[in-house]
Amino acid sequence: MKMNMNDIPKTYVPGEVEERIYKFWMEKDYFHAEIDRNKEPFTIVMPPPNITGHLHMGHALDNTLQDILIRFRRMQGYCALWVPGTDHASIATEVKIVEKLAEEGLTKEQLGREKFLERAWAWKKQYGGRIVEQLKRLGCSCDWKRERFTMDENLSKAVIEVFVRLYEKGLIYRGERIINWCPCCLTTISDAEVEYEEKEGKLWYIRYPVKGENEYLTVATTRPETMLGDTAVAVHPEDERYKRFIGKTVILPLVNREIPVIADEYVEKEFGTGVVKITPAHDPNDFEVGRRHNLPVIDVMNDNATMNENAGIYNGLDRYEARKRIVADLEKLGLLAEVKPHKHNVGTCYRCHTVIEPKVSKQWFVKMKPLAEPAIEAVKSRKIKFVPERFSKIYFNWMENIQDWCISRQLWWGHRIPAWYCKDCDHMQVARTAPEKCEKCGSTNLVQDEDVLDTWFSSALWPFSTLGWPEKTEDLEFFYPTNVLVTGYDIIFFWVARMIFSGLEHMGDVPFRYVLIHGLVRDALGRKMSKSLGNGVDPIEVIENYGTDALRYALTIGTSPGNDMRFSEEKLEASRNFANKIWNAFRFVMMNFDREVNFDNVKKENFALPDRWILSRVNTVTREVTENLEKFELGIGLQKIYEFIWEEFCDWYIELVKPRLFDREAKGRLEALYVLNEVLKNSMKLLHPFMPFITEEIYQHLYTEDESIMISSWPAYREELNDPDAEARMSTIMEAIRSIRNIKAEMKVPVNKRPKAILVMEDREMEAIFREEESTFIRLAGVSAFEICSDKSHVPHDAVSSVIKGVEIYIPLDELLDFEKEMERLLKEKENLEKELDRVKGKLSNESFVSKAPQKVVDAEREKLEKYSELYDKVLERIQFIKSKMQ
Repeated sequence: MKMNMNDIPKTYVPGEVEERIYKFWMEKDYFHAEIDRNKEPFTIVMPPPNITGHLHMGHALDNTLQDILIRFRRMQGYCALWVPGTDHASIATEVKIVEKLAEEGLTKEQLGREKFLERAWAWKKQYGGRIVEQLKRLGCSCDWKRERFTMDENLSKAVIEVFVRLYEKGLIYRGERIINWCPCCLTTISDAEVEYEEKEGKLWYIRYPVKGENEYLTVATTRPETMLGDTAVAVHPEDERYKRFIGKTVILPLVNREIPVIADEYVEKEFGTGVVKITPAHDPNDFEVGRRHNLPVIDVMNDNATMNENAGIYNGLDRYEARKRIVADLEKLGLLAEVKPHKHNVGTCYRCHTVIEPKVSKQWFVKMKPLAEPAIEAVKSRKIKFVPERFSKIYFNWMENIQDWCISRQLWWGHRIPAWYCKDCDHMQVARTAPEKCEKCGSTNLVQDEDVLDTWFSSALWPFSTLGWPEKTEDLEFFYPTNVLVTGYDIIFFWVARMIFSGLEHMGDVPFRYVLIHGLVRDALGRKMSKSLGNGVDPIEVIENYGTDALRYALTIGTSPGNDMRFSEEKLEASRNFANKIWNAFRFVMMNFDREVNFDNVKKENFALPDRWILSRVNTVTREVTENLEKFELGIGLQKIYEFIWEEFCDWYIELVKPRLFDREAKGRLEALYVLNEVLKNSMKLLHPFMPFITEEIYQHLYTEDESIMISSWPAYREELNDPDAEARMSTIMEAIRSIRNIKAEMKVPVNKRPKAILVMEDREMEAIFREEESTFIRLAGVSAFEICSDKSHVPHDAVSSVIKGVEIYIPLDELLDFEKEMERLLKEKENLEKELDRVKGKLSNESFVSKAPQKVVDAEREKLEKYSELYDKVLERIQFIKSKMQ
């Protein structure tokens, strides 16, 4: 035993334990994974949180699930590595620094690129580690010695190497395409950084005059300001209404430019008027139509979303002011057919919430088709498995329809694109290091591309760049591919897919074997947590109020892969109650240990039925929970552990062995102590991945040779402990005890009243079970004695009964009740119910109350009336029954 009973606090206080234990783990270096060729590797790479971030519930769930898996595999004997790290988060970080500069009256342009980057690195040093410290408070057992940052020297080297290789293969190019443009951040943003908000808008129906005819083609648009850049109108080739117009031209209103009428299957005949304006510079679908039909591309907006010189008289106006003017001018000309309300999704920048502008721009792109094909095959062939599998459909849908990826960003913080331009001959060259001179003309007048790479470009390399690639490191050879990626379903496209094709392209193997998808953490009402609703929960506040284990329990219990989970105060309370239950059980066990206990003297033949039962049960639960964790059914596994510890170990086994513990001369006392220690020890091991702190604290007090539960062996299922006979016997006894307890509770029998029970059974083996466990049954069922009969001839006709498998249980009514006291109690209950009924009826008969009170309040009173009426009828029925017995 590692500690005196006097040293064990009466209550478990997480705040006094967690920091001490985490420091102990860190000092012992338990999280570090040394390469061991005798062990099988198990690797997880942490989805790197932004250095701008603070721990939110999504992070807490994601990292709790990862920690459960890594602790489980570490205990199983794997060489378990969990690589932590953070992402430089180009846009988010740059916005923070720009805001800080603005407070000083500076812009980044005034500061200059070099000084700005100095500020950025200083900001990273000051704030970048905040979320790491919060992850430690969550109990994350990461290998902090291998902590990585996406702009570390080696990871930056990996980014440049990938860019150059893809460029040399012709898979990276610079060209004009439609991108998402943020007019506020003044940069392209990825699809992942676009948040869609449902907004009330309008559909403007605009008449385009057909040249040379007294007819119009009417189009519907949600953005009239872009019509200035129209270069065609399109109809479906099979739309009979418009076939005769194909090949003709219309006059673009306000601009008076002739544009063709084209036929394209992209047009939906049923939507709007069946005629679509084509604006290649400002719509991704229109851009593709324009390419198919060789249409000109006319950009009518500046980067800040004001109209440019191509917009004619609207030049210089903000896009929304231009919209108002254009609509007014169309109305004056009689070309505005109608305006309808229209609710639609509008893309906004995730950082500043400005409405993004689809815009043609000269950017760097990755050709995706050649990279997507092997990535699709890897999932189809099940080299990578999604859990749950249904998410592979989302993956396939995106990958099979993938577009080229815009990887350049108009920012300074990030990996600068390794391309240099010659100012003398305009030649461009891509290189791993800055060239000394132009490879074409020999000029030294070179300038590097101003843009940086999309953050996702570097994080796509995360599973192998963190292990040392492009160097052939031992870590890379041993730990790659990783085993499982744990992430939310919202970044399947943007991150998961990119890691898959990057791993296949640069490592020749998949980056992970499994993708475990979890849902969102919602509030108790099922709503998404958000600032606007004010329903967000700070995990650190939860930890300070309830403890880390409580938070981890609340996040895991009831979860299933791929599904959203509801977080509530009730779950936290349940977790705290569970921790208190475990702690009280542990203290009870410790109080009954002698100073020195020699378990070498334990004799298995002295194991009583309860001992064999609980050992068999913990063995079965071990097998089931192990299978659950291997299938990523973490919520189910935790539920089984909870039910076993609370119900079977605490509520049953401890009660069953108390007589042996309290009698120091009792036969089998040593065996009872051994079983208590063994079951508690293995229960804590099963629970440890989920609730690491309380399990460590308890484990270090128990009889064990391990200095920490973290480095102990995961419990193994042992066939010799499987005892179905003991489980069946004990189950019968327990069910009979429950039945009698239920009868007493329903009859409101005082706790200290111990009636006699009659058990009717024909099976002699069943009878033997009850005879052997007679004292246990009498004590826990709360009866004075019991007799066993083979038929009901000795059973009084008014006995209260209950039936379990193979046994009929009877308790004579006069054994249960003192009729006079019961009548007294019933009459008092009748009186109270009459008062309540009068009060409720009075309220509901009051017209003022019924008409003026909120409907919920009125409905509640009606429900009370119904409930009290039912109770009253039952009390009257019971009174008549007791009267008949007293006569």
